[in-house]
Amino acid sequence: MALLDWIILGSSLLFIVAYGVWKTRGSKDVDDYVRGGDNVKWWTIGLSVMATQASAITFLSTPGQAFHDGMGFVQFYFGLPLAMIVICLIFIPIYKKLKVFTAYEMLEGRFDLKTRTLTAILFLVQRGLAAGITIFAPSIILSAVLGWDLRTLNIIIGILVIIYTVSGGTKAVSVTQKQQMFIIMLGMFFAFFFIIGALPTDVSFGKALKIAGANNKLDILDFTFDTNNRYTFWSGITGGFFLALAYFGTDQSQVQRYLSGKSIRESQLALVFNGIFKIPMQFFILLVGAMVFVFYQYNASPLNFNPAATEAVMSSEYAKDYQALEEDHQKLEMEKRIAQNAYSTALELKEYNAIEQAKQDIIKINERERASRDTAKELINQANTVVETNDKDYVFIHFILNNLPTGLIGLLLAVILSAAMSSTASELNALGTITALDLYKRNQKKERDPKHYLMATKGFTLLWGIIAIAIANVANLFDNLIQLVNIIGSIFYGNVLGIFLLAFFFKFVKGNAVFVAAIVTQIIVIIGFNLDWMSYLWLNAFGCVLVIVLAIITQAFDNFLGNAPVAE
Repeated sequence: MALLDWIILGSSLLFIVAYGVWKTRGSKDVDDYVRGGDNVKWWTIGLSVMATQASAITFLSTPGQAFHDGMGFVQFYFGLPLAMIVICLIFIPIYKKLKVFTAYEMLEGRFDLKTRTLTAILFLVQRGLAAGITIFAPSIILSAVLGWDLRTLNIIIGILVIIYTVSGGTKAVSVTQKQQMFIIMLGMFFAFFFIIGALPTDVSFGKALKIAGANNKLDILDFTFDTNNRYTFWSGITGGFFLALAYFGTDQSQVQRYLSGKSIRESQLALVFNGIFKIPMQFFILLVGAMVFVFYQYNASPLNFNPAATEAVMSSEYAKDYQALEEDHQKLEMEKRIAQNAYSTALELKEYNAIEQAKQDIIKINERERASRDTAKELINQANTVVETNDKDYVFIHFILNNLPTGLIGLLLAVILSAAMSSTASELNALGTITALDLYKRNQKKERDPKHYLMATKGFTLLWGIIAIAIANVANLFDNLIQLVNIIGSIFYGNVLGIFLLAFFFKFVKGNAVFVAAIVTQIIVIIGFNLDWMSYLWLNAFGCVLVIVLAIITQAFDNFLGNAPVAE
């Protein structure tokens, strides 16, 4: 990295931290700290909601997802607009009417303290793990690619987030996320237009799309009814709907964003904004990944994008085998360029038979390349079982560091770290709030003054920041980082959503039935995930329906026993 890259990277991150501390200094009480004084504008909330979900994992993993598997991942978000409508019509009015600080506060009034506590603990477990992963994700990749120390990176990212999150609370998170979203989208647009400009002169954007399409990278819709297929239209519209409904409707890291709105309308506008722009944003990021794929059709690419994996196998007894694979890979790349040029020429001449023949040649070459990459992964795994062989998360960062001009590299690294900071800040803010208000304050035997609870909330936010850094330091990569976060959420979210739906719509179900049903459901969902009963997206719908059914059955059984005559 050049000096200019370091200046852009450092100044971007320091500006965000300093701005957040300065803009939100002096929270008076818990209301000001947790809900931002209820006066945040809808566009600030909308950007904050998007930034909370768009972590560094989004900008590292999503392009790699498109590079390897195409743009079908966008189907994951198809249920989100529907979820936004439900939350706007049902969740927000109830939360605002009750003037709650946390989503789980409502559950005590509807059920009892133990149900509120259990739901809060389920949130703390899954969101605490996610907070560590959102720090770990950029750290593990940047450390592998740049040679930076992993633990040092974890600590730096964690400390930067802790400074302004502990200082300013919800308002600090919201105002800094506006700046972060600006940096993020600016960097992604620059990267996109650079890729288009770096393609051969005879390859226009339209032709690049056809090349991506010929390689099945633009296959967006899959209408097959296969519950083991992670990304289909049906899994997105159902499992994605339940996941989005649970995440935006019951996850405190998101609820806390829109509870800070001046009114119900402001909060609703923020979620409508998110519902409208979230899918196009994810589509664009996936499209960047598809264009990176096109770029590497004409430029050299490594056999495995993770440099640590290559280093591990090249220093082992399998080095010669791997070198042979690399030589074959280079020959394949030559064949691929020839085939792509033939396809491009056929497109210009509009010769249907030549187009189809070139397309089939490209498909065969890419199948051989995929097999070669799989063999390389096997060799890497034999050389070192610890190093990560799945390189989806390394594709985009490899492209950034090896192909972008000076200055733009620093901006894109600022994008990755800004995204990590924005999502981690929301999570720490929510974790500290839930711990302070749902667990600590609620179980205090004597009332304390508001200043005490303000300091307690800040203290717990700091504690969770330290815990997140610790989790980041012991985490391991799992297939694909963006999937890992969604898998963790899917294991817990369905159950939590079901509890809230029981509170809203099943007035006859009482706290004891819900409490028992929630514990049983969580155990079954975890077992189901471990035994791979279904794709993780379906776990959201499964957990939600299961807890509702079990709670109704438990309540009916309890009513029967309560009404049964007592034997003499």
